[in-house]
Parts: sequence; structure tokens; C-alpha cells
Amino acid sequence: MPRVAYSEADRERIRSQLIEVGLELMARQGIQHTTVEQVYKRVGISRSFFYTFFPTKEDLIVETLYLQQPRIIRYVQALMADPDLSWREAVRRFLHSCCYGEKNGIAVLTIEEQQLIFKRLSQESYRMFRQKQRRLFGEILENFGIRASVERVNLFTNLSLTAMVVRRAIPDTLPLFVPEAADETVAFQLDAIVGTLEAWRKPPLS
Repeated sequence: MPRVAYSEADRERIRSQLIEVGLELMARQGIQHTTVEQVYKRVGISRSFFYTFFPTKEDLIVETLYLQQPRIIRYVQALMADPDLSWREAVRRFLHSCCYGEKNGIAVLTIEEQQLIFKRLSQESYRMFRQKQRRLFGEILENFGIRASVERVNLFTNLSLTAMVVRRAIPDTLPLFVPEAADETVAFQLDAIVGTLEAWRKPPLS
């Protein structure tokens, strides 16, 4: 006989499980290839019950991205504390891990996914996402030992996301790009980003 009543603690536990499973699947197989059905079946609930937690798949996706933000910061901190890595090596390894997110348990939105998700978000949800995004990239810079001014956070966000998106977009979304040079293109972008960050890190000449 199906269970008809859940306590608030039960609902909170199930909601957390849905987000955890969603992030695991999306990081491994991509957001587009992860379905609501895969998520709720893994958690062991019905489709109708799933939608009492998240009105749309897009709402779940945003929550999974929020969940991985503190994990990303912990990863940055671990790399920066690694005595076997130079500053430059640690920063580059972090950026490389994000660009190849599916190999490292990090969910990264493609161009199509960004367009689809943010068309369906409310203005308030979009505003909150951008606020948390700015905070995330600011914390990453601070952990790199770089003062996170508004201008730097904005540029670092765009540069990082450009490298991630281009890597995911070749060749399907960007068919005129040369797929054989995709990895070399990402490597060039990452080296340029690290060079910019290194310049920001150095104190100005007196």
C-alpha cells in the first residue's frame, strides 16, 4: 500500500537525495542526457511525488548547481594546499578539471542548456542564481590569493565559462570549429587565463 503521509523530516531527506542523485547523474552523463525519470527512480519515489519538490527539471538543475558550489570551493582549497603543486599548477589543474567536468564529477552547462534553463527560470530565481554565481567566482579568486574586485570577478567568470562552454560545444554546437584542435584550444585558453590571474596576483610595482 503506498505511503500517503510524509513528515517534514522525510520530505527534506528525500529532497536532498533528489539533488544529490541529480548532481551525480548530471556530472557523469551530462545535463541533457539526465532525465527526471532517472532521478526519481534512483531515489525510489513516483513522478508525481517528484514534482511536489521541483515543478520542473530546470528547478532541480539549479539546485544541483548550488549543491556543487561549496564542493568546488573545497576542491580549490585542497589544490592550493597541496605542497606538491606550484600555484600555477594548482590553478591550471582546477580550471582543467572544470573544463572536463564529466571526468571529474563537475556538472557544466552547455550553451543549449543555459538557454533552455534560464528561459524557464523566474526573474527572482535568475537573480538569485547570478548572485550565488558571483559569490562562487569571487571565493575562487580569493582562494587563489587574488583580490576579488567586481571587475575581476566579472572577467574571470566570463573567461572561465568561455573555456568550459567552447570545450563542450565542439563540434555539435560549433560545427565550424575544428574538432581535432579542441583540446589544444582549451589548453591555450587555460594558459591565457592563468597568465591573467598571475598578473593580478602580483603586487603593483611601486
